[in-house]
Amino acid sequence: MRTIDKTKPVMVTGANGYVASWLVKQLLEDGITVHAAVRNPAKKEKYAHLDVIAEKSSGSIKYFAADLLKEGSYAEAMEGCELVYHTASPFTLNVKDPQKQLIDPAVKGTANILNQANKTESIKRVVVTSSCAAIYTDALDTVNAPGGRINESIWNETSSLEYQPYSYSKTLAEKKAWEICGAQDRWDLVTINPSFVMGPALNPENTTSESMSVLKQMGDGSMKMGVPKMGVGVVDVRDVATAHYKAGFIPEANGRYITSAHSTDFLEMAMTLQPKFGDKFPLPTKALPKWLIMLVGPLLNPAFSRKMLRNNVNIPWDADNSKIKSQLGIQFRPMQETMEESFETLISSGILKSK
Repeated sequence: MRTIDKTKPVMVTGANGYVASWLVKQLLEDGITVHAAVRNPAKKEKYAHLDVIAEKSSGSIKYFAADLLKEGSYAEAMEGCELVYHTASPFTLNVKDPQKQLIDPAVKGTANILNQANKTESIKRVVVTSSCAAIYTDALDTVNAPGGRINESIWNETSSLEYQPYSYSKTLAEKKAWEICGAQDRWDLVTINPSFVMGPALNPENTTSESMSVLKQMGDGSMKMGVPKMGVGVVDVRDVATAHYKAGFIPEANGRYITSAHSTDFLEMAMTLQPKFGDKFPLPTKALPKWLIMLVGPLLNPAFSRKMLRNNVNIPWDADNSKIKSQLGIQFRPMQETMEESFETLISSGILKSK
């Protein structure tokens, strides 16, 4: 049980990311000094939105150049901090070399951060952004879990370098984090395990999140013939940021936290947009038949293998989120609010245009 001093700086890796931006906003508004570890501080357009927030807040932000794969590059940013948030990790489903694009940055990057925490005497707690992907690979895994829903005691055992390598990268990275934490007792580790993160981006023009690209396809006509009814969990990006914040500062926070608000599927997600945007955008209104998806899916995207589609399409997804509600007091936003406000971000930034 560690108590964190809010007068000390807090380090955030990947500080200009989709989730991290909302976390940095909370920290700044709480008067905290943020040490933002970013790949290239010279690219000011990537984090201009954070400077705008800092100007209006009682906290302050300082930028440090750091590279996930470069040992020792986080030393300066971590100096004097008691709390570290490690949010930086690649999330893309379209990969040519999963080892190089996913596994190495996730696993070696996590080891790099935590090895630096071992060398930095002031560190008391590290909060790592993991994923529900470290718990399951396919919706079918949640059906096969005890009671038909995943919980924090379960680890992903069905992904590999060849099958669902993103899930594999998150599993290996989180296991590496617990291994390094277990070898010492000066700092403790908390992991946040979100499901599919939706919600408005603070910097939509520079947001490369997979969820934003799904939302764009729902609104630009790519899915107007129908959407695969794939079971997923959904959570608002702002709730994920709050979960990180609380995991850092609530002394009793411990272990893993499934951070998922709604057990749903892509059709239900699209339908929540219908009342407000259905007359202006070619939103999907029906599910594509599974046989058709199995036929054309692998041709459209190599990530959509027949096995992946068989294990996810028309399969329900469910997770137990009681731990984060009871221990961190998280109250999740309604899905309709999350989906509508995500969609409005894409419209206001010009990424989506009405018909």
